[in-house]
Amino acid sequence: MGIPPGMGAWGKRLVALAVAVVVLVAAVLVASAVHLLPQLRNPFAERTEEHSGPVLLQSIVELSRYEAASGSFQVVVDITTSSVLPSFLVGSDTLFIGVGTDNAYVDFGRLKGNAVQVSDDRQSATITLGHAQLEPATLDVHESHVYAQQQGLFTRINEFLSGNPNSQQALYELAQKQIQAAAAKSSLVADAERNTRTMLTGLLQSLGFKNITIKYADNNAG
Repeated sequence: MGIPPGMGAWGKRLVALAVAVVVLVAAVLVASAVHLLPQLRNPFAERTEEHSGPVLLQSIVELSRYEAASGSFQVVVDITTSSVLPSFLVGSDTLFIGVGTDNAYVDFGRLKGNAVQVSDDRQSATITLGHAQLEPATLDVHESHVYAQQQGLFTRINEFLSGNPNSQQALYELAQKQIQAAAAKSSLVADAERNTRTMLTGLLQSLGFKNITIKYADNNAG
């Protein structure tokens, strides 16, 4: 910055002081930009506050339910009907192969506010879920079939005259019930809970959580 001609000594000193102030301010701004003075804060910077608990709970509830495991089952149904007449006249013996599937799921729709706990430092999260449940078993009518059948003479004639000789409704219903029972005795529910725990753990880790606990309770209402 040049000094105008004819300016006195005090004027020159004021100009020199102004130049020094400008240089000092510029140096401070540069130092702050390169983080040499981290204590300086930009007054125009935005501040963001996270509320991870409610947001995380809402995200999980929006999943509604997680189909966590599926199992395929095959059952043998043996139905015998008889009467006081000889079996070659009345009665039947049917061997039916039932093939179907059942799925296990975890319901997220009933989670309450305290089912998801997030620490203040957003490093730990605890989620309490209800136990996995089984859907109604589904029978594959294309794969299921009668393996063997013996019928008395009068029974065959009666079914033929009834107009529905291939009626197998009772066999289908019984096979479906047996598949449901087999699924309940299998590891399907345990597999579903393990798979759900793995899925949620991976999700929370991707969000930056370090300590993750997934629990199951008989009643997770809060």
